[in-house]
Amino acid sequence: MMHTIAWWPTVAVLGVATVTDLRSRRIPNWLVLPFLAAGVLVTSLLHGWHGLGQSLGGAGLGLLLMGIFFMMGGMGAGDVKLCAAIGAWIGPSQMLIALMMTGLAGGVMALAWAAWTGFLGELFQHAGDLIFGSKKERGEAVLTNPLRRKMPYAPAIAIGTLLSFMGR
Repeated sequence: MMHTIAWWPTVAVLGVATVTDLRSRRIPNWLVLPFLAAGVLVTSLLHGWHGLGQSLGGAGLGLLLMGIFFMMGGMGAGDVKLCAAIGAWIGPSQMLIALMMTGLAGGVMALAWAAWTGFLGELFQHAGDLIFGSKKERGEAVLTNPLRRKMPYAPAIAIGTLLSFMGR
């Protein structure tokens, strides 16, 4: 859709989101919400009603697909909002590619991270819980509690999104 115009704002936002997610396990609203609004506005101004539809379709796709993982407890709200904002810039067809690439990147990163931190077996157990809907109480999500370790997902979103630009 707007590949050239979307590239630099997307790279900048993904860079900041990755750093903040790695440091604090959060992706701030002050970053993603203006990026979302700007994506809808720029796309609409450049491409009219068609651009508005593409922008809202991309945002909706990111919100829907990542929202499912959020509802299942496997994704943070910041990750969902970041994907919706990216979708507003790149539209639904490229967003679908970005989400597929993000899933692949996230899977590789999760396995590497789990192996590095020594809880690969636990990862597979929790993946089964997520897939089969087991909602056992596991305590608060902090790094000092090994039962609730969460991987920052913005790096995977960044890799998947940037890879989606390469195929365009």
